[in-house]
Amino acid sequence: MSDICKIFIVEDDLFYCGLLGHYLALNADNEVHKFTDAKSFLQAITKIRPHIITVDYNLPDHTGYELLKKIKEFDSSINVIIISGQEDVKIALSLLKEGAYDYFIKDEDTNEKLWNCVNKINETRKLKSEIDGLKSELKSKYKIDTILKGNSEQMTHVHRLIEKATKTNINVSITGETGTGKELVAKAIHFNSSYSNRPFVAINVAAIPSELIESELFGFEKGSFTGAQNRKIGKLEEANEGTLFLDEISEMNINLQAKLLRAIQEREITRVGGNQVIKLNFRLIVATQKNLLNEVKLGRFREDLYYRLYGFPIELPRLHSRGQDILLLANYFLANFCFENKMASIEISKEAKEKLIKYLWPGNVRELKAVVELAAVMADKNIITENIISFGPIDSEEKILKHEMTLEEYQREIVQSYLKKYNNNVVLVAQKLKMGKSTIYNMLQKREV
Repeated sequence: MSDICKIFIVEDDLFYCGLLGHYLALNADNEVHKFTDAKSFLQAITKIRPHIITVDYNLPDHTGYELLKKIKEFDSSINVIIISGQEDVKIALSLLKEGAYDYFIKDEDTNEKLWNCVNKINETRKLKSEIDGLKSELKSKYKIDTILKGNSEQMTHVHRLIEKATKTNINVSITGETGTGKELVAKAIHFNSSYSNRPFVAINVAAIPSELIESELFGFEKGSFTGAQNRKIGKLEEANEGTLFLDEISEMNINLQAKLLRAIQEREITRVGGNQVIKLNFRLIVATQKNLLNEVKLGRFREDLYYRLYGFPIELPRLHSRGQDILLLANYFLANFCFENKMASIEISKEAKEKLIKYLWPGNVRELKAVVELAAVMADKNIITENIISFGPIDSEEKILKHEMTLEEYQREIVQSYLKKYNNNVVLVAQKLKMGKSTIYNMLQKREV
């Protein structure tokens, strides 16, 4: 946005018009145009679109009220300041109701009031321009083909599904292995839909202990339980008029599922420990790496909630099945890493590319990014060779037994490694390692991992 602020002064008193114009022109960022009648002003406004207009209420050919209506019909975003020689509260209120920004009486303080008012409008205008720029940048960042890179048949199909999902407010259910980009899909849907200027609130159900998830989702009132010293707004309330993304929805306690179902059906909640019914309107997107229908059959997920959530399904493919997308993503992550770390560009050798293509990628895209970035650090002569590509933190028995440690220390290292690999998803790590969730939570609480 240009720093220049175009100001029109409409005042039939030639001396007073010149005085206001001279005073406002003291700021080099103000471009001032003066008019002594409404006719010449109305001809000019179609050629030079102003940001601010000051209008004398008692013009010979128009009243300030008539001129204000014409300005607002032409462009409602223009800020109009009325300056009058008479103090009339009814007229002032009527003008403000019609959209005037402010109303001044001509006196010895008018210049200062006008100066402050113009500066305030300009600050707001610049702030709005910055916000609009950030929104535009954010929307560009989350363009479907930018956020989810891939030219494979599978990803082209996913792109088409996302485009369809952006057209309505239907619930969306995303499935796919860990690391395939489920949250990125949710963000792509949100930022390319009519909700893009509203909140996107994400919560990983599996990462929060079951005894805390209810208050995290629904919020709580002060004094509702020990430690509730202040009211807390829940995630559902935060997402009002925007998008709520519930990741790993399959891990939700079955008792809490009933409360979530009611919130979705009725579009209303009550905070924990409260009685006030809060009306909500949000778009819901859920994700899971499990087959929810199987969870229903096993009695771990409510059937009625399943059908409420199912909505528009999007299944993300495993990275290993995406063929040349692996190299496309590897080069993208590599270029980004080099740019962010001010490194010279690095290439991937033919043998290294073959190794990347053949690998099964159990951690999918997230694992590929980690592997590529590590290889970039280890690379010599600006080329990634086959021998420096390492898959996983523990490659062999030799590495496991490299240092003498206690069994407890080995357990700590393994849990730490799995938490890093699976994005701190405690429930999933507990399943993979066949150990209790509470054991991992205790280790986290004691900062052992």
